[in-house]
Amino acid sequence: MTSVPSIEELASKICVERKGIPPMARREAEQLLRVLPGWILTNGSIDKEFHFKSYLDGLDFAYSVGKIAEKQDHHPDILIKWKRVRLTLSTHSVKGLSENDFIMAARSELKYRESGSG
Repeated sequence: MTSVPSIEELASKICVERKGIPPMARREAEQLLRVLPGWILTNGSIDKEFHFKSYLDGLDFAYSVGKIAEKQDHHPDILIKWKRVRLTLSTHSVKGLSENDFIMAARSELKYRESGSG
């Protein structure tokens, strides 16, 4: 990867089927994480915990992310807690990370900012 896209450029991309391709290299994942504040690279996934002023704000955010995920056909694991929502992304068909995970992370990040919580 030669240049790292902005979060807006990443969010403007569309998730596509990745079956049959190898998972993203750790180095490429680390580069993409530079534009995603607070996201953590773990073993084959990326995740972040978002914080909210109320439980209902967190539920609204989780629902918004769910709607984006349906349109993109790429679904994060969503854990809803008291005034917190944790998103975990990986691409099961490649058994690791793909660009789709970073597209969804960027779209989720922008949705969080839009909510006024971020």
